[in-house]
Amino acid sequence: MTKHQQKPASFLERLVFNNRKAVIFICALISAFLFYQAAQVRPETSFEKMIPLGHPYIQKMLEHRNDLSNMGNTVRISVEALEGDIFSKEYMETLRQVHDEVFYIPGVDRSNMKSLWSPSVRWTEVTEEGFAGGEVIPQTYDGSPESLDDLRDNILKSGQIGRLVANNFKSSIVDVPLMESYPDPEDQGKQIKLDYQQFSHELEEKIREKYQAQNPNVKIHVIGFAKKVGDLIDGLVGVALFFIVAIGVTFALLLWFTRCLKSTIAVLVTTLIAVVWQLGLLHTLGFGLDPYSMLVPFLVFAIGISHGVQKINGIAMASGQTTDPLAAARLAFRQLFVPGMVALLSDAVGFVTLLLIDIGVIRELAIGASLGVAVIILTNLILLPVAISYMGISQKAIKQARDEASRDHPFWRGLSKFASPTVAPISITIAVLALVGGLWYGQNLKIGDLDQGAPELHPDSRYNLDNDFVIRNYSTSSDVLVVMVKTAPEGCSHYDTLAAMDELMWKMQNTSGVQSAVSMVTVARQGIKGMNEGSLKWETLSRNQHVLNNSIARAEGMYNSDCSLAPVLVFLNDHKAETLEHVVAAAKEFAEENNREGLEFVLAAGNAGIEAATNEVIAASETTMLIAVYLAVSVMCLLTFRSLAATLCVILPLVLTSILGNALMAFMGIGVKVATLPVIALGVGIGVDYGIYIYSRLETYLRQGMTLQEAYYQTLKSTGKAVVFTGICLAIGVVTWVFSAIKFQADMGLMLTFMFLWNMVGAIWLLPALARFLIKPDRLAGKAVDAVAAH
Repeated sequence: MTKHQQKPASFLERLVFNNRKAVIFICALISAFLFYQAAQVRPETSFEKMIPLGHPYIQKMLEHRNDLSNMGNTVRISVEALEGDIFSKEYMETLRQVHDEVFYIPGVDRSNMKSLWSPSVRWTEVTEEGFAGGEVIPQTYDGSPESLDDLRDNILKSGQIGRLVANNFKSSIVDVPLMESYPDPEDQGKQIKLDYQQFSHELEEKIREKYQAQNPNVKIHVIGFAKKVGDLIDGLVGVALFFIVAIGVTFALLLWFTRCLKSTIAVLVTTLIAVVWQLGLLHTLGFGLDPYSMLVPFLVFAIGISHGVQKINGIAMASGQTTDPLAAARLAFRQLFVPGMVALLSDAVGFVTLLLIDIGVIRELAIGASLGVAVIILTNLILLPVAISYMGISQKAIKQARDEASRDHPFWRGLSKFASPTVAPISITIAVLALVGGLWYGQNLKIGDLDQGAPELHPDSRYNLDNDFVIRNYSTSSDVLVVMVKTAPEGCSHYDTLAAMDELMWKMQNTSGVQSAVSMVTVARQGIKGMNEGSLKWETLSRNQHVLNNSIARAEGMYNSDCSLAPVLVFLNDHKAETLEHVVAAAKEFAEENNREGLEFVLAAGNAGIEAATNEVIAASETTMLIAVYLAVSVMCLLTFRSLAATLCVILPLVLTSILGNALMAFMGIGVKVATLPVIALGVGIGVDYGIYIYSRLETYLRQGMTLQEAYYQTLKSTGKAVVFTGICLAIGVVTWVFSAIKFQADMGLMLTFMFLWNMVGAIWLLPALARFLIKPDRLAGKAVDAVAAH
């Protein structure tokens, strides 16, 4: 009799298999409830979930959000004239209609919306009698050639060229700040959360499609956080199709692997139940699906299939010893529950470490993935063997298991040489060289985005093409770093404050990566020049406070209501990691040198400030998270195997995979950011499964007194096929993402596919080589003899 037959049944085994009908009934009740909950899951996200709320930059930005109403979550709509320029009656009428239509879209901060049709957009000029000014589009505008000529003059005098009006006069922008939540039109006391997908669709249907069809000479371009997120959520529809493809391919491979339709269906159904339970629990806890957590159902499916394969393989092997399906299921449960539980707990620990990252979408991904692992314990480790105990497996599958157990396998025999004294040193040498090469090339890995536009989307996506249009035609880019200048009330207009702001602007404008800088100083200098007959020598700051007060009176929107905070807007060439790091360092250096009592330069707001904060959080969290996940997984292995050598055999191949993964990211130009950081923890947490399953079997055979190479051959013979199949199933679960319209999903799919497959290779190739140097088979055999004698 085998070791597992001699081993008495555990309490859990008796509890499960003595109450099989109750187990199925309870699972059915849970399924009914969670199926209903899963049907209510909707795609959702928010601006605040995408940013690190605990970072000082973000805290300062949110603290002063009322003073920075149009410097956070903003959409910019550029209306382009395909032929001619903007100075035509038809174009201006279309622009007015676009402005009015957007004005009434729910979620728009109407008081801060700007376009040429906004009364707050004004022109100023110096005349013999002093300053003159007015609305860029006056009340007398009627679309006549004369009024269009006046409009041209007003725009030239407004300072909006390069900002609201393109440098070539062929397009203009409607600047649309958004509110994260807004009053319900039917109940003003109730707040409605901004629905990014719905908002994006309204922009498409009510603005882009409607007005491009109405005026064929007009083309609409839309950029901004809300539009980007809306496009990302729309891309989730394609992801659902990938899930269906993954199910189909997995079904075919499972059928080939098991040679049994009943067990194939059982594995697929229990795994899909796990996916639905995870989604149902997600909704029950108040979460939805965002573009980042959409990965979780794929992972749950892949992990569930991998553990289901191990169960079916174990039951098939046990069926070679007994014809009773219940006995076979109990034997497999007895043999595989502990390693399966350890592997799943290691997965969960890997996911939980993501909670260390102070970004909402990553934390929700961690929670969703942990819930998924928890339900797999119930569905694939308990429900599946109970179901098979009733259904059994086909005679063809049993015959195949018996044949494979009795015959020699040249392929596995060849792979077992990885544990031989001759091959093992070569494997270790190759691994060390790969480690050194990976560390060397991995130095090129960058934190943050490495491309212009929205790196979450492909370069040829409509959003990135729109973004490229705005960058090429306007002087002020969409990447803005805002430095907030804090003073005492009414202190922002003092000469010392304005002079320090002027110095900051000069420093930033002479920093590489910066296009321009704008603040109330810009308006003040222009105003003082205008009050002195437009003489260029007077384009400076006056020390006379009355002159300064008069000059900044026209700087509406450039300081808050009590003049205690004034922003300096720094327009960047792009938001690449290198640019942000360089520019933020320059701003921070200036702030440290010039902060004093009554005057403080505070970083940072604007989309570039948010990106910089996110990059800093990721840079600080990456090493901490990596240490945490390896420490946690190592502790799990130590508790399971009670051997440092065994733990090293399981963990070191994962370390090699992580280092090679970083080198691959550097090679492919993928930066470490919100989308790719979770891949590191997921790859380690899930990749440890291979090593746990292989080593648990290897240890069993070593305790029987076999040599290492023979024990490894028997391990491969019994579980090698399942481990390889597990790696393939995990890869299939995510490889379809490579074809996603969403670039960061394609990047995640590519990286996870690499890590899952390479972890499998590492477990089969490197683990036995490490065991050759770290494990003493005679010591294990001695422990086994002592245990039998004691028994």
